[in-house]
Amino acid sequence: MLNNEQQPSLTEIAKVFLKLGAIAFGGPAAHVAMMDEEIVNKRKLISREKLLGLLGVTNLIPGPNSTELAIHIGYEKAGWKGLIVAGSCFIFPAMAIVWILAIIYVRYQNVPSAEWLLYGIKPVVIAIIIQALWKLGKKAIKDTPTIIGGILATLGFFFGVDEVIILLIIGLGVMIYKTFSKNKIQSSLLLPFAGLFAQMPITSTFSPSSVNVFFAFLKIGSVLYGGGYVLLAFLQRDLVENYQWLTSQQLLDAIAIGQLTPGPIFTTATFVGYLVSGNLGAISATVGIFLPSFVFVLLVNPWVDKIRNSQFASSFLDGVNVASLGLMAGVTFLLIGTSLIDLFTFILAIATTIIIFRYQVNSAWLVLGGGILGFIAMNY
Repeated sequence: MLNNEQQPSLTEIAKVFLKLGAIAFGGPAAHVAMMDEEIVNKRKLISREKLLGLLGVTNLIPGPNSTELAIHIGYEKAGWKGLIVAGSCFIFPAMAIVWILAIIYVRYQNVPSAEWLLYGIKPVVIAIIIQALWKLGKKAIKDTPTIIGGILATLGFFFGVDEVIILLIIGLGVMIYKTFSKNKIQSSLLLPFAGLFAQMPITSTFSPSSVNVFFAFLKIGSVLYGGGYVLLAFLQRDLVENYQWLTSQQLLDAIAIGQLTPGPIFTTATFVGYLVSGNLGAISATVGIFLPSFVFVLLVNPWVDKIRNSQFASSFLDGVNVASLGLMAGVTFLLIGTSLIDLFTFILAIATTIIIFRYQVNSAWLVLGGGILGFIAMNY
């Protein structure tokens, strides 16, 4: 089969991920949807099959999934340089915005209000995710086992089953069904690397210096699965209860800032780092929480094609891919409940869904339009 993928320069990689980092509101599901539209559909940098494979692998390692997907794509297109450029550019816009908001917060002790922004953007994000689920689903759902796997993953999400457990069980189930294999599988290479840093000697007695902030967030970035809500639990336990660097209210304000801004919610670390240790703290916390993702992707990415060429591991990854989409569908359902709160948002979501399926409008314009309409609706 001919390879129609484009080979971008580092400058082009930087531009596309800076753009995505600046408009990627709505959490990991929305980020994946926007990458699918921008990277696969518009620019044809990688195939949808490759994107799905990388997404499946990403879900099996600790850290922020959408950021790691960006890092994977950068590595695929330009090696270790692309890895650094793609990941850094995806993180930077959110980091810069959060840093500025942290400075304002310290001065005024209040989270800047921008309800109008999310009011119009959230329904648009729902439409973007729905389109991505449709496109990715057509590639991931290949047969009866993957259909059943996707349904079970979604049900597991709503029953509160741990995300990693869902991914592993569905992956193993599809693999066993397809290959009738015994216990040994090459996909064990992808099992979480969390143990590398889980026992880092961080105690409750150290001061919030920039070095200690770095190691505190390095530990979190090395062992955390599950996204923003799990991040909240880690920060509450370590920074509020154990180290007493923050109050619970400051932590809630930090999470609110992470939700308000585009890009990965893990840039909440930038906000917390600034509160705890000023500008150096902001840098240390951000580098600390994201550094493990770069390392994990560098270690795992070379195995992706080898895994796909193995019958056992390929079947396992088919299960992981469809389970990832099942989890994404579950998150989308919850987002619909919090985003479509009145007639305006309901109509905006339906209209955007129709537009995006029929006319393939760039997601950046849709997000911008949603923000403007939200502002008009809330101030009319």
